[in-house]
Amino acid sequence: MDNDAIQELFQSIGPVTIKRMFGGKGIYVDGLIIAVELRDEAMLKGDAQAGALYEAAGSKRWTYTHNKSGKAVAMPYWPIPAEAFDDPDEAAKWVQIALEAARRSSK
Repeated sequence: MDNDAIQELFQSIGPVTIKRMFGGKGIYVDGLIIAVELRDEAMLKGDAQAGALYEAAGSKRWTYTHNKSGKAVAMPYWPIPAEAFDDPDEAAKWVQIALEAARRSSK
């Protein structure tokens, strides 16, 4: 996703800061990371509460295989549910859930 598309997707919470990281982008609000974009896929920050909502919408937690150990590592990010890309109200709902998860995890 290019930066304009990211700003559009997250417009319901105002401008976001986008920083390059790990071959992708970190998406921040008020200094809190609320999402990452890797390989053209946007993934929202989650925790136990938000993760349950993402999974109920059909999203699966992002995992990767650790290079040295070969074990799967679960990260606190879930792909944005597909309907959010076509419906600004759905996007706003999911973005707000990610922001709330980021705020909870920062405490």
